[in-house]
Order: sequence, then C-alpha cells, then structure tokens
Amino acid sequence: MKLIAPVSIKWLSELIGAAIVGNDQIEITGVNEIHQVEKGDVVFVDHPKYYDTCLNSAATCIIINNKDVVIPSGKALLYCNDPFEAYLTIVKHFKPLTVSTDAISKDLIIGEGTVIMPNVFIGNNVRIGKNCIIYPGVTILADTLIGDEVIIQSNTVIGGDAFYYNTKKNRPAWYKKMLSCGRVVLEDKVEIGCGCTIDRGVSGDTKIGMGTKIDNMVHIGHDTQTAENCLIAAQVGIAGGVKLEAGVTLWGQVGVGKTLTIGENAVVLAQAGVPSSIKGNKVYMGFPAEDASIKRREYVWIKRIPELWKKVMQDKQP
Repeated sequence: MKLIAPVSIKWLSELIGAAIVGNDQIEITGVNEIHQVEKGDVVFVDHPKYYDTCLNSAATCIIINNKDVVIPSGKALLYCNDPFEAYLTIVKHFKPLTVSTDAISKDLIIGEGTVIMPNVFIGNNVRIGKNCIIYPGVTILADTLIGDEVIIQSNTVIGGDAFYYNTKKNRPAWYKKMLSCGRVVLEDKVEIGCGCTIDRGVSGDTKIGMGTKIDNMVHIGHDTQTAENCLIAAQVGIAGGVKLEAGVTLWGQVGVGKTLTIGENAVVLAQAGVPSSIKGNKVYMGFPAEDASIKRREYVWIKRIPELWKKVMQDKQP
C-alpha cells in the first residue's frame, strides 16, 4: 500500500508507540509485507526465522521485536513488543474500514461502452475501463482496478480479504486476522467465469495479467500475480503469493501451493498438485506435479507391480 504522502519515521514511531533504532531521518512512502516490499516501505517481523529476510529486503524501515540485530546501512528499526499489532495500527490509520451505503459507489469511474447488469455491487474507489461486461450478481469490492474489454461472469467476487492470519498459541483465539489493504488489478481483455473468488493483496496487488482467461469456480489467493495470456480451468485453487509466468495453463482442479512460481508456458494437467516451483515449457501431472512423460511411465510400472510380485513368488517356490 502506497501512502498518499510520505510520513517521517518519527511520526510513525509515535503512532505505534515504538522506539527508533538507527536512521531517524528517513521518510516512509508505503506499507508492505515481505513478499512485495519496495524501497521506502515499512515492513514488520516478529519471528527470528524471518529477521534476516526482512532486514536485508528492500524495506527502508523494519518494525521488529528485537533491537539487538545488525541494522543495514541507511535503514531504521521501529522497536516494539508486538510488531503485528503495530502493523494493524498503521493499516487502520491509513486504510480504515469504509461502509458502503450504495449498491454502486458514487465515486465509480467507468469507461465508455461498459455494461453493468442488475444486482451488481461495486465498492468505493473502483475504476472500470472501456467495453467491459459485468454480469448480474458480481461483487467488486473497494480499490479494484479493471482494464478495458474485461468480462466478469455472474456471482464472482473480486477483492475479498486475504486468507492471512497471525498465529500465536498463547491467546484464546489463536488466529488473528491480518488486515488487507491491497488491491486487485485486472488487466485488459481478462475474462473471469461464474462463481470465482479473487482476493485482494495483503498490502500489495493481486494481479491478473492481460488476456488471461479464468473458468468457473476458481479461487485465486492474495498477492498472486499472473503474467499475460494464462489459461485457468474450472475448480483450480491457487494459494497466496504465487507467480504464473506468461502462457501458463492450469487444467481443472489443479491445486497450487503458496509463494511459488510456475514457469512460462508450463501446462499442468487436471487434478495435479503443485507444492513447489516448476520450470516453464513442460507438461506436468500428478502429485507432486512432475514431468508428465516421466509420471506416465511410473504409472505403467505401478500397474505391473502385482504381475511382478506374482512372478517373484513363483520363482521362490522349490
């Protein structure tokens, strides 16, 4: 999330009740989480496992619960006991919940030739380009940006909150919601089927690249970004922080794990599971998804196991 105007680290430290360690002259231009952090951003970290990742990221300022770490040159720490609560305070200040009282927000910006059918809900600060078709029952939540010639079929929800929780076992409710302040961006010529859900970024953008086509009942998690001309068939589920490079095809019921990359022009066959990054220009199948030509040969040998076992037992007989 980019701020409307930069704020000083001194002002931010007062907002969250944190002590400044390091450079106290910097300005903050955005709030982000580690997967999309940029120069000028503030990021939070509350677990030693991720200290080095955050300290050595592009972030200018790190909200942290340990001031005895090595601070990279030019950066600053905001030290406090609970960095997660500090993050929530910042989000609530810069992106407070705004209640929509109209089915279609009065601040909607809409391009020439775009059609919005009945029973559509459109939240605040939404922009829709030219020659789009929005079918009945669609929900487009706040801060969504839609390009030209986009089609969104009935009962799809664009911009729901991220499925992202801070977990601590020492409180009655273990899972505390990480507030979402990011956006969904649908580029030109994207088509979304019926009953799909595309979550907004936690603090950055969930982006569907130009020309990408998405079938019915697909879920796309927070901060996932597809490049141009991807094809996603029905009932695919994609977790948060995934990157699909150009021309990726995911056939029906493929499941994709979080924070991984699927390479350019990769094809993943139906019902496969992708738990880690895979290279482009190959066809994959099975779980874990592997080169389909190898996987098919494996299946042939698996089918032969009873026959081979029978032969082994016969050879053992006197």
